[in-house]
Amino acid sequence: MTKDMTKGAIFPMLVRFTIPLILGNLLQLTYNAIDSIVVGHYAGNDALAAVGTSNPLMTLIILFVQGICLGAGILLGTMYGAGDYERLKRQVSTTMIAGVVFSLGVMIISLFAAPGLLTVLMVDRQIFAEAVQYLRIIMCGLVFSFIYNFFASTLRAMGDSSSPLLFLGISAVINIIGDLVFVVCFRAGTAGCAVSTVLSEALSCLLCWIYIKRKIPILDMGKEWLVFDKGLLKDTFQYGMVSALQQSTVQIGKLGIQAVVNTMGVTATAAFTAINRIDDYAYIPEQNIGHAMTSMMAQNRGAGENVRVTKTFHVGMYIEIAYGILAGLVLIFFANPLMCLFTGDAETIAMGESYLHLIVFMYIVPAITNGIQGYFRGMGDLKITLWSSIINFAVRFICCVFLVFEWNMGITALPWSYLAGWVAMMLYEIPFLVRKNK
Repeated sequence: MTKDMTKGAIFPMLVRFTIPLILGNLLQLTYNAIDSIVVGHYAGNDALAAVGTSNPLMTLIILFVQGICLGAGILLGTMYGAGDYERLKRQVSTTMIAGVVFSLGVMIISLFAAPGLLTVLMVDRQIFAEAVQYLRIIMCGLVFSFIYNFFASTLRAMGDSSSPLLFLGISAVINIIGDLVFVVCFRAGTAGCAVSTVLSEALSCLLCWIYIKRKIPILDMGKEWLVFDKGLLKDTFQYGMVSALQQSTVQIGKLGIQAVVNTMGVTATAAFTAINRIDDYAYIPEQNIGHAMTSMMAQNRGAGENVRVTKTFHVGMYIEIAYGILAGLVLIFFANPLMCLFTGDAETIAMGESYLHLIVFMYIVPAITNGIQGYFRGMGDLKITLWSSIINFAVRFICCVFLVFEWNMGITALPWSYLAGWVAMMLYEIPFLVRKNK
């Protein structure tokens, strides 16, 4: 249910709000990982590489959509904290209409542009046809992805982070069952994996709609869902697009790095696919902590509780740093068994281990940058988060190209290039943070 986060002890409230966000993303990562595990073991290394090489592009588009939802969520949280419910309703309907139209447009473009986009990524011809087919099917579910993410962002803005977790959990179970049916039983390969994902996204979208209609009186709007407020569209566009660009820039960097990895051969591409799944488990909770800070600070900013905004930032940073240390410690000991989940190929496993044993010592830096970004989003200052992400992407990609092609470091170049990007990002953000606090 919705919750007022402008009153009460900050630490337990922030932890309770963050945990469902983390569990939700872990669920999402789990069924993505199971996609890769099932495909890798039952459809072969080529199929695993095809899914992996399409994944960064697919993730880029989905992150862009999630960024729009996150930006709208900041506006909704501020309105909810201020008690401006009529304006909140118009904001919800306006964002929904604009987002559905946008998602359908991107989906249609992606269906036609898939071969060209994967050509730019230098996808190996051996897996090219499978990668195109997988990407096209996944893009058919983009509108479902938008609707679910927008409903989830709306509920989180109103203090409810548990309900989206429940619907995602049900969706994840359906996706896993679908993988086993389509890939293992029907031998449908990457196409079956993609169909299973689209069906599970449609289900999570439907469950959110039913819950909001029955349990959230403010959002049981009937014909008001068709209200389109051009005046609110400008703010929605500003917050949504800046947030979307910020969410997407790091993924654009991943696309560039994926292109570099693709030059190393199918084995390196398969290893990078497994690495990304494992790395996401460690990294995404840091983003969730930052998103929880954003939601809580947006509500308090709307209510004029400026002291609680500052306290929320401090508490959130302590949680970020503690988690960054813990994530690194866990991966030090479990790099090998985690890689073995995805493949039995010894060379692929060795490549993955060398990457993971390096990056575990670096997770503390993105923990800090995610906390700082959560602060600026909560304060409504999205330009700083956008530019810091662009700096991260640019430095990361330049370092990767240099270390791979000049120093011939292979896959071990990637953790060092990521570290360089995170440090550059932090050095850009800290002066603004100090000035803001003053």
